[in-house]
Amino acid sequence: MSKTLENISEFFAKNNNAQLIAVAITASAVTLGTVLSVQQLRRNERIRTIKKEIRPPSIDGLESNANWRIDAFNKNENAVSNKVTKTTEIKISPDEKVIFAEQLSRNNAFFGEENLNKIKNSFVIVVGAGGVGSWAALMLLRSGVQRMRIIDFDQVTLSSLNRHAVAVRSDVGISKAEALKNHFLEIVPHAKIDVRIDLFNLSKAPEHLSGEPDYVLDCIDNIDTKLELIKYCYDNKIKIISAMGAGMKSDPSRIQIADIGNTFEDQLSRAVRRQLKKAGIEQGIEVVYSTEKPGKVQLVSLAESQEENPDEYSILPDFRVRIVPVLGTMPAIFGMTMATRILTELGNFHTEPLAIKGRNALYVRLHRDLIVRESKINGITKAIKLTVDDCGYVLEEIWRGKSAISGDVDKVTLIRWNLDKPLTLQNCVCMTKSEAEKHMNLVMPPEQHYPEDVIKLVNSRFLEEKVFSMSR
Repeated sequence: MSKTLENISEFFAKNNNAQLIAVAITASAVTLGTVLSVQQLRRNERIRTIKKEIRPPSIDGLESNANWRIDAFNKNENAVSNKVTKTTEIKISPDEKVIFAEQLSRNNAFFGEENLNKIKNSFVIVVGAGGVGSWAALMLLRSGVQRMRIIDFDQVTLSSLNRHAVAVRSDVGISKAEALKNHFLEIVPHAKIDVRIDLFNLSKAPEHLSGEPDYVLDCIDNIDTKLELIKYCYDNKIKIISAMGAGMKSDPSRIQIADIGNTFEDQLSRAVRRQLKKAGIEQGIEVVYSTEKPGKVQLVSLAESQEENPDEYSILPDFRVRIVPVLGTMPAIFGMTMATRILTELGNFHTEPLAIKGRNALYVRLHRDLIVRESKINGITKAIKLTVDDCGYVLEEIWRGKSAISGDVDKVTLIRWNLDKPLTLQNCVCMTKSEAEKHMNLVMPPEQHYPEDVIKLVNSRFLEEKVFSMSR
């Protein structure tokens, strides 16, 4: 190394051009670094300047920060006169009445005139007008609901257009609630739409939830606000249906309607359930949620330039900064599921949602069979580490209810994959009963017995479980 350095030094000492080139390169590198640093500082300063320009001079806490986004609802003299309630009169011309009847002809055929009138005479409140709330509100309007209040403080952005029900590019920059109203009146011109461009919180609940609503739809992203809304409705005996997380989900078949006390395998549902239990609410809140594990995608990290002061990039204090990847179809399905549930309730067309947890008897049987099978392997009967819920999780989430060997769904059971290793979530596979009996008699490691495609499937599912287990 020293010899090499001596040669380099000797080369530069004898070669003036090389010296000049080296000096030029060094100077350029220093200049470039300085320019980039200055540009970054100017960029950050510009961001702070812009934020100050669009906010009021002083912002103290959530309430003040929310007010700058409110489109003069509280200052508008017409706000009171535009208030919609259960008894708000619907004024409709004879011609419009004929047109509206034709619009709802298919719904009339489905519900019958008497029950459709119950829907037409209803009043609903939608809290949150994003991907979930906009689709729920749209389908309620299209199905006959003529009185609606929409509460949301946020604005339409370009990134909203992948999931918002009605927003187009010309709506970017206006409030989501106002965008809904504008488009809704093109669909049902006589509809009474009460827009509240405001951030819901407990202090405003008596006003925002007034008017004897038949249903409240909770389509809020923020968990603290969601809990306040749910508890207020529960305490005041207002019917509510709440949407859990649709972000980072992609499998429509996993979407369920259930009581909050019966939800499982969903982080947001678990967090809401635990907080409500602390408030003395263990059941009686209907929710739409998904049992799908969001392990395939992750939250989008902050850009390097945002990490120094992340709060500057939050919509409001205590709101998430990192971006949740969203497949636009999933919030739409959540919203339409909520709307369908409400319509069948209002229209006296009772349904009984069949949640996955209705398969509990199957999970109990799988657990019992697994205990018996483990006793044959160990030679003694004893408790196993896997619970009944774990058996349901392994069957539904890891193996999708199918045999790892054949893909069959009939007469499935659970068994250790490697009989020489302990039973764990990452050493438990789904097979048919006949396949399991043959598997029990293996005298070699499973990797030496089964085809390569089966081995790859098993290994990939165990890797999935390793990711899923982080969110259980």
